[in-house]
Amino acid sequence: MTENVALAGTERRTDAGGDRSAVLLIGVLLVAAFVVILNETILSVALPTLMTDLDITAATAQWLTSGFLLTMAILIPITGFLMQRFTLRSIYISAMGLFTVGTLVAALAPGFELLMVARVVQASGTALMVPLLMTTILNVVPEQNRGRTMGLVSIVISVAPAIGPTVSGLILQSLSWRAMFWIVLPIAVGALVLGGVFVRNVTERRPSHLDIISVPLSALGFGGVVYGLSSIGESANGHAPIPPWVPLVIGVVALALFVWRQLGLAERGHALLDLRTFAVGPFRLAVVLMAGFMLTLFGALIILPLYLQNVLGKEVLTTGLVLLPGGLVMGLLAPFVGALFDKVGARPLVLPGTIAVSAGTWLLTTLDADSSIGMVIAAHVILSAGIAFGLTPLMTSALGSLKPELYSHGSATVSTIQQVAGAAGTALFITLMTRGTQSAIDDGVNPLQAGADGVHTAFLVAACLSLVLVAAAVLVRGRTGASKVEAPATA
Repeated sequence: MTENVALAGTERRTDAGGDRSAVLLIGVLLVAAFVVILNETILSVALPTLMTDLDITAATAQWLTSGFLLTMAILIPITGFLMQRFTLRSIYISAMGLFTVGTLVAALAPGFELLMVARVVQASGTALMVPLLMTTILNVVPEQNRGRTMGLVSIVISVAPAIGPTVSGLILQSLSWRAMFWIVLPIAVGALVLGGVFVRNVTERRPSHLDIISVPLSALGFGGVVYGLSSIGESANGHAPIPPWVPLVIGVVALALFVWRQLGLAERGHALLDLRTFAVGPFRLAVVLMAGFMLTLFGALIILPLYLQNVLGKEVLTTGLVLLPGGLVMGLLAPFVGALFDKVGARPLVLPGTIAVSAGTWLLTTLDADSSIGMVIAAHVILSAGIAFGLTPLMTSALGSLKPELYSHGSATVSTIQQVAGAAGTALFITLMTRGTQSAIDDGVNPLQAGADGVHTAFLVAACLSLVLVAAAVLVRGRTGASKVEAPATA
C-alpha cells in the first residue's frame, strides 16, 4: 500500500511538473506565504513606538514577535497530521482566513493584551502556510528542478522577515503602527480570494491519527523553553512573573517526553511528528545548520532596529532603509543559489555561506555608540548574503533526503525547528542585550553607551556560536536524494 501511494505521488509530481496550473498553484502559495511571514518581523522597527504608546518594556514588547514565532512553533508539529487528514484547498482557506481575522483584530486593538491575542491568531494561520508550501512543491516539482523552486521558498522564509523592518519603517514615517495592519488587510483578503479560485488539491489524503497526549507535550515543550528564555530578559528588569528556570525545566522535560512518545508512536504510524526523519544523516545536519541561521537572522532583526533608534538616534524610516539592502541581497541571491544547487549540490554553497554569516556577525560585534551607518549596512549585507547561500541548499537537501511518505513530517519538522530557532533567537538576543545594558548601567556607564554595550554582548555571543556553525558546515555533503538515502523503519 505504501509503495503504491509513493508511486502515485511520483507520477503526480512528474505530470504536474510542467503543468501551467501547477506553476499557478505554487505562485499563489508563494505570494500568500510571503504576506503572512512578512508579519513575523513587521513590528520590530515599531517596538520603540509601541513601548511608548502601550507603556511596556522592551522585554514585554518583544513578545509581539517572539510570541508570534512561539505560536507557530507550537502549531506547526500538528500540520503533518492536518496535511494527511485534510485537503490542500481546505487547509489554505483556513490558514488565510485565520490570518485575515487576526490582522483585522490587530488593527483595531486598543492595547497590548488584545494586540497580543491578534498576533497569536495571525500566527495560527501562518503556521499552516509554510509546511503547506513545502509539501506542495515536493509533490508537484520534479527533483531535478527543486533547487530553483526552493530558492523562491527561501525568499519567503528569509527575505520576507528581513524586509519587514523596512516596510514598517516606511509606514511609521507618516502613519501610526495600526496602519501596518490596515495596509496588509486587503492584501490578505485578496490572497484568500485568489486561493479560493486557483488552489487545487495535489496531495493525497491518508488515514491519520491525532495523539491527544502529544499535542500538549509539544506545546509545553516548545512553549516552556522559549518562554523561559524570554523570562530571563524580563527578570533583568524585575518584571518576570515567575523565575525563568521554572518554564525552562518544564519545557526541557516536556520535550524529552514528546520525543520519547513520538519514537514509540512512529512504529505504529501514529506519530504526531514522525521523528524518523532525524535518523537520516543529511536531514539531521541540515536542520541543525538551518536552526543556527534562523536564530542569527531573527536575533539580528530584533536587535538592529533597537540599536539604530535607541543608540544612534535614527528615525524609523532611516532604520528601515538601513536594513533594506540586506533583504534585497537575500531576495536577489536566493533564486541564483537555488539554480546553482541543482548543478553543484549543497557543500560548495553552504560552507562559504556559513563563513559569511560568521564574518558578518563578528563585524556586528564592533558596533558602538559612534559607529557609522555604512558599517551597519556592510555587516548586515554580509550576514544576509551568507544566509542566502546557505538556507536554500540546506532546506532542499534536507527534504530531498527523505522518502516521499515522510515529506509532510519533514516539512513540519523543518518549519518547527526554524520557528523555534527564530523565537529563541529573538528571546536570547533581547535577554543578552538587556543583561549587558543593565550590567553597564550598574557600573556607572551612561545610558547611551550602556545600550551599545548591551548590543555588543548580544552579538559577541552570536559570533562565538557562528564558529560552531562553520565547523558543522564542513560535514555537509555535496548531493543527497531520496533515491540514495532511505529512512529506516525505526529511529
